Amino acid sequence: MAAEESALAEPLLVPGKDAGDDAAIMESRLLIPCDTGASFSRSCLNLSNVISGVGMLSVPYALAQGGWLSLALFAFVGAVCYYTGTLISRCMRGGGGDAVRGYPDIGQLAFGRAGRRAIGAVMYVELYLVATSFLVLEGGSLDKLFPGAGADLFGCRVRGKQLFTLAAAAVVLPTTWLRDLSVLAYVSAVGLVASAALTASLLWAGVDEHGFHRNGGNVLNLAGLPTSLSLYFVCFAGHGIFPTVYSSMKKKRDFTKVLLVSSVLCSLNYALTAVLGYMIYGDDVQALVTLNLPSGKTYTRIAILTTLITPLAKYAIVIQPITIRLEEKLSLASHGGFTRAAISTAVLVSTTVVACTVPFFGYLMSFIGSSLNVTVAVLFPCLSYLKIFMPRGGTSRAEVAAIVGILVIGVCIAVVGTYTSLHQIVGTL
Repeated sequence: MAAEESALAEPLLVPGKDAGDDAAIMESRLLIPCDTGASFSRSCLNLSNVISGVGMLSVPYALAQGGWLSLALFAFVGAVCYYTGTLISRCMRGGGGDAVRGYPDIGQLAFGRAGRRAIGAVMYVELYLVATSFLVLEGGSLDKLFPGAGADLFGCRVRGKQLFTLAAAAVVLPTTWLRDLSVLAYVSAVGLVASAALTASLLWAGVDEHGFHRNGGNVLNLAGLPTSLSLYFVCFAGHGIFPTVYSSMKKKRDFTKVLLVSSVLCSLNYALTAVLGYMIYGDDVQALVTLNLPSGKTYTRIAILTTLITPLAKYAIVIQPITIRLEEKLSLASHGGFTRAAISTAVLVSTTVVACTVPFFGYLMSFIGSSLNVTVAVLFPCLSYLKIFMPRGGTSRAEVAAIVGILVIGVCIAVVGTYTSLHQIVGTL
């Protein structure tokens, strides 16, 4: 432990940094909110909002896919993601000063400019698909709330889900033009209240509808474990934004405490939602648990309306790194608000088009979880940590063995989960 603290205390230089890297470094720093003095409580709100997302809606389906024993895997995934989150914070401290402020900076610190490009590319693809899943969720939820809706646009009949996806995009559009995230903690609080309201709505549905013992459920379903694991990773993944929260904190040494509090609170809410959903609907639970709720009920309206809040609150934050990167890539960062709005609008339009053509929300989230979330939340933090600290003697043999074990498990989950989700997606086309 003493060796590790010594290694963490001594700043490291970012390899390969020269004058030609200034734009790349500035690009990652632009991802950080202007407020760099967030308190412990605000940081907990922000990080909890990052962790608690659309995975809330699919976690009952994940439990149905894997069976009751998959809850042990749920706990394992949560523990692994917490641990890799602490590795990210160590890498941030290992950079010394402000040398490391974003996820791509960690890649450069560990692997040079190639590492920055690789981590950045995977992170941007992940964020793009997550933003797309938000719009898919909005369309599906509103279609459940207002069934049978449709309209003629430009001589074409637009079905309910597609119509509501377009409407959600129109509502989100103005928020994508903003860059100031100083009120993020308040938005996060609203999103967390919405997550709790969804769990309460499921409890209400169980009391009012079927009860809590439908079909007993499967103890273990080996065939569904890859999908189950992938969706569990969706629940806990948000590591690409962890450096943003870390850099915005007033006391950065408290990040692991913030991460622990946020992870425990979100885990409890996730687990309760999964158990309630599976006990009420059994193997009939759908990829979006709100689709199981009966139309016309008060708790159904509450559940759907609350699930609409999270995507609307998060969309602009999720795509902001993408729009900033496009501005930097096209050398348009100094062209003012109109250029920023145009790029944000173009990104929104592209995700809307994809969302209208991807109806399989569960399979999309499974693909994101297995291929991208596992890479960002498990593989990159472990590899970067070993590359940075092993040469400096900052790791013990036991820690190296544990990290290598996590890497092996992560690779297996990524390969098997990606194959399974792609096979399911192709089967629906």
